[in-house]
Amino acid sequence: MRAAWPKDVGIIAMEVYFPSQYVEQAELEEFDGVGAGKYTVGLGQARMGFCSDREDIGSLCLTVVQRLMERSGLSYESVGRLEVGTETIIDKSKSTKTVLMQLFEESGNTDVEGVDTTNACYGGTAALFNALNWVESSSWDGRYALVVAGDIAVYATGSARPTGGAGAVAMLVGPNAPLVFERGLRGTHMQHAYDFYKPDMVSEYPVVDGKLSIQCYLSALDRCYSVYRNKIHAQWQREGLEKHCSLEDFGFMVFHSPYCKLVQKSLARLMLNDFLCHPSPDTQSGPFSGLEAFRDVKIEDTYFDRDVEKAFMKASSEAFESKTKASLLISNQNGNMYTPSVYGCLASVLAQHAPQQLAGQRIGVFSYGSGFAATLYSIKVTQDATPGSALDKLVSSLCDLQARLDSRKKVSPDVFAQNMKLREETHHLANYIPQGSVEELFPGTWYLTRVDEKHRRQYARRSMSDDRPLEAGLITSCIAAEHIPSPLKKMPRIPTTTAGPEVISNGDH
Repeated sequence: MRAAWPKDVGIIAMEVYFPSQYVEQAELEEFDGVGAGKYTVGLGQARMGFCSDREDIGSLCLTVVQRLMERSGLSYESVGRLEVGTETIIDKSKSTKTVLMQLFEESGNTDVEGVDTTNACYGGTAALFNALNWVESSSWDGRYALVVAGDIAVYATGSARPTGGAGAVAMLVGPNAPLVFERGLRGTHMQHAYDFYKPDMVSEYPVVDGKLSIQCYLSALDRCYSVYRNKIHAQWQREGLEKHCSLEDFGFMVFHSPYCKLVQKSLARLMLNDFLCHPSPDTQSGPFSGLEAFRDVKIEDTYFDRDVEKAFMKASSEAFESKTKASLLISNQNGNMYTPSVYGCLASVLAQHAPQQLAGQRIGVFSYGSGFAATLYSIKVTQDATPGSALDKLVSSLCDLQARLDSRKKVSPDVFAQNMKLREETHHLANYIPQGSVEELFPGTWYLTRVDEKHRRQYARRSMSDDRPLEAGLITSCIAAEHIPSPLKKMPRIPTTTAGPEVISNGDH
């Protein structure tokens, strides 16, 4: 029954992690011997974060989960479901989620549902939907769900390499959330394609059909938008409203971002859909002015039509500036994180707007994963933007994103290439001790200490006490250290420890 559903289920808290080192895309252009602007203008990328052999999917997820729990003042007993979405596979059987359960040991909480979800970049969204569905189901026991999306995106030497990146996003899901998922408003499209896939189990590198991948992405966007608009239109009709959904109904629009330029083209594509679906668009004034020549184009014929693309990118430029550009902060500065990509875009919007600017807005979210799976859904931001509100706390927790991006270390393309070669040569090696520097990692980062002869991985955490004043200062000044109680009952908070590196092993006991 609707009356029994928890109220306002959605995202309560978020945490983002990205590597502490990056390469400049402009320098990479020169290093790779390609034309100036190919990566920076053509792809819209400025910097690319990357991991040394000290980090793997286990360490990325350990870091982002512990950081979320510590910064939120949350106890591990208050989590009843933990979902991981990733396509960075280091074991064909064992979930990354099981690695994260080591963080729960001290609390004694082993009653935590959920395992990994895998389908390219869509895995994080599928995990998030699982968590939302759990909270709204008869299985819910009143505790929070925790969703982690994490990946290391690396490519073989060549044209795809600058579209890499790495990172993780953790999201706390429950009722009375500041970011509420609009019930019944999801447009999904699923289809079979070999646009991007990873059939080689001993390599981190994918097989990519670039042109097909773009076509799949854009066609999925068209279809998801069409289904979404039909659903919201039906909802409005039930409420007695006679109107049609368009870009105007979204305060912000965020997309999965393989590279920033594709996102800008995607917003233009939504305007193209609006234009073609409009019964009588005004081509004399307003956003559709001068577009009458495109009135009879067939949407499926326009994926690589430069004239259509150019005209609608120009027509949608104002909408892009106000609704989407802010979402590309992490994508532009860190690159494609795969499953966390679209949620890094969501975090970027929250980080760059005041609670009052966000309150009451509808945020459209388009998630795409190759193979392929896609959904367009919407989030409604709570109206309460008062100091100390859930929205205020969420926005405050992300206010250091730009400073954290700026605090990373820049390395030369040559050092980047050496790191990629090292990862390539040591990926899946047994009886291996990583060579990367621990000192270069951010304070509080989990890292790989060794892989034993049975491929069992051991991790340690870099101490939080460090001589980097920026990171330490931000954690105390930017985040209110206030406990978030469990939805149904208050749970005791586990004291935060700042002692030297904790060591945990994966499978030694």
